[in-house]
Amino acid sequence: MTHYRKIGVKSTAFVFNFDTENRFFLNKSSVDMRNTQKMSNIAILASGSGTNAQRIIEHFSDSDVARVVFVASENTSAYALTRAQNAGIEALAFSMTAFRSGELQEQLLRRNVDFVVLAGFLKLVPPAMVEAFTGRMVNIHPALLPNYGGKGMFGHHVHEAVLANGETQSGITIHYVNGVYDTGDVIFQATCPVLATDTPDTLAERIHDLEHRYFPQVIEGVIRGDRHFNGLDLSI
Repeated sequence: MTHYRKIGVKSTAFVFNFDTENRFFLNKSSVDMRNTQKMSNIAILASGSGTNAQRIIEHFSDSDVARVVFVASENTSAYALTRAQNAGIEALAFSMTAFRSGELQEQLLRRNVDFVVLAGFLKLVPPAMVEAFTGRMVNIHPALLPNYGGKGMFGHHVHEAVLANGETQSGITIHYVNGVYDTGDVIFQATCPVLATDTPDTLAERIHDLEHRYFPQVIEGVIRGDRHFNGLDLSI
């Protein structure tokens, strides 16, 4: 049986932009993390199965830049927690009361977390936590924001809307987290075609491929403060 800690649960800057050659550069208006010389501690918040969390954990497992030290979820049955435990990483389930009251934020600070990744996390982050990790908290969205974002737009809801509107292109957006769903400064976007024969499931598979390919790389680039991602290929 899987066991993980619970809190508040009852028993029962740099912004990456495109240049004309599809390279990426960082916006000077964002937080510069290049002066951070110590290993950065990453926390992942996830609500579901945690496939992105798994890729991030694997990416940083032998990194000299950062390591995943903590995975947390508001969903006590989230498989992301099991993935963390299987990798020897602390896993924690929290209640929404603990989330809103700042108890989760305190848990992050106690563990000296430097960078927070929302990987399939469906809840709006409280303002105090956003402020505490300004420029150090990122989210991934399964569409090309600002389109198909906002409350309730996640997973198949997004892909169904994309198909219903007859879009010929979709993709992913990685962005900084602010106090409003899916409106933080965009860091990175990658695209894929939407086919006439697509269903929400087949489009989701293509989107997942993009997420797994790029999300860990972009996280590392932000933490490093790199100005360019040379060699990134947007096609899949």
